Amino acid sequence: MTISRREVIKAGMAAGTALSFPSMLRAQTSPEDARTVRMAKEDLRIFDPVASTANITQEHGLAIYDTLFALDSKLTPQPQMIGKWGVSDDKKTYTFELRDGLGWHDGGFVTAADCVASIRRWGQVDAGGQLILARAKDISKKDDKTFTIALKEPLGLLPDILASASGQFLFIMREQDANRPATEQVTANIGSGPFRFNAALAKPGSSVTYDRNEKYVPRKEAPSAYAGGKIAKVDRVIWNNIADQQTAFAALQAGEIDFFQVPADLYPAVESDPNLDLQVVNKSGNVAFVRMNCLQKPFDNIKARQAILNLIDQEAMLRAMYGDPKYIRTVTSMFGNDTPASNDENTAWFKKGGDPEKAKQLFKEAGYAGEKVVILQPTDWASVSNGCQVLASALRNIGVNAELAPSDWGGVATRRSNKGPVEDGGWSMFLSDWPEFAMGDPISNVLLAANGEKAWYGWPKNDEYEALRAKWANVATSEERKALARKMQRIWWDFAGFVLIGQSVGPIAHRKTLTGLLDTPGGYLAMWNMQKASA
Repeated sequence: MTISRREVIKAGMAAGTALSFPSMLRAQTSPEDARTVRMAKEDLRIFDPVASTANITQEHGLAIYDTLFALDSKLTPQPQMIGKWGVSDDKKTYTFELRDGLGWHDGGFVTAADCVASIRRWGQVDAGGQLILARAKDISKKDDKTFTIALKEPLGLLPDILASASGQFLFIMREQDANRPATEQVTANIGSGPFRFNAALAKPGSSVTYDRNEKYVPRKEAPSAYAGGKIAKVDRVIWNNIADQQTAFAALQAGEIDFFQVPADLYPAVESDPNLDLQVVNKSGNVAFVRMNCLQKPFDNIKARQAILNLIDQEAMLRAMYGDPKYIRTVTSMFGNDTPASNDENTAWFKKGGDPEKAKQLFKEAGYAGEKVVILQPTDWASVSNGCQVLASALRNIGVNAELAPSDWGGVATRRSNKGPVEDGGWSMFLSDWPEFAMGDPISNVLLAANGEKAWYGWPKNDEYEALRAKWANVATSEERKALARKMQRIWWDFAGFVLIGQSVGPIAHRKTLTGLLDTPGGYLAMWNMQKASA
């Protein structure tokens, strides 16, 4: 008989079984407990948001850094660190002035020089930033509070790119940190945002702690997604790395933690607990995908990538990963289901149940000779871990030598940067997801770039596609953009830069005493505005 995780936990709790929790999770009874929020999060291994697109790293950035502009709940860019800004009559020179009250956690003042250095560093890795650097004639400070971006030609999307949450947020760092090469990680963790990183309490592999920045001066506007006033309403937030999903959920039920990205098979257990809530903080959801290493065998061959495109049974993988049908949808457009760029060009490959026989034939045409195909499996990310197992099984069924490489997500995020063969610690495939709203943004979304070794992990390369992507910022009307999107998608599915699994809208679980969680496009955690009532 198969017993689900939900049944194990329910039985254990009903019987009063005492699960073994780390001491840091034991229930607190001190008066200040209502001012401390504890969350089950994956291991934060990479602190530099320029060095990694991993959600956990970008969320760390949202806590301690601030941005020049930010998207509100309607996906409109709003000034954040900027007080005033304008553009010249010829639309080629933008002038930005910082608002008052911006200070670093180490006591210094934020200056225009910090902003210039941060833009230049971020622009080396973010797809939208790369476009700005390519179009820029000059990026320079005018005085301590003012800087300009002078362009070779107009770029009307500039404020949108500076505010983008589609790739990597443009977090402003101290000049001395931002002057480090983008290939070297910044480890100082000193920002100007609403929370300070507590280095003294950091326990690598176990927990990280953030304290309210008492000197932070928020904007006066109401909070709206990543924009508006970032008011920290709790004194401390602790991220506990609890790799075991059962332990994390039991800790949530017991009040040991307040927040947990709960796996789909536990939704009914959350709904039946009077002390817990499920909340969707990312209404457009995420699109899950398979990324292949285009630099190494077998996926350096286009036929092998096309094989995966035909192999995937989206419905089966979505059910395994996310469970409840009300939270999932199949996707055939590289631009997602609901973005203005979404279309049906070149989607004949999609078949209910997939097409394993065609996939097998395509692997044969690719000259596949039994090479090991290593799939990076994050065991602390339940949905993706389940998807990896389904994918490995499907590959083995058509004769592919698939091997799972289990680790926590931190290990996956580190290993996927290895461009070498699997024999040298490289990889063949990994699964992840991306905010659905961002799938319609080929300028800032690095997942949609195909510029070879400058591209995101997997490093697909197609010059014809890239020439079309470069035109995106210049088209004048939505009709022209839709036509361009169809041309791009026709080429994309031919060379298969990634393979889609489907769309999910997954809620998070939290104690009912935790309120004020903001709806955010992409679902990145915004820790300001949340508050906690006494139990």
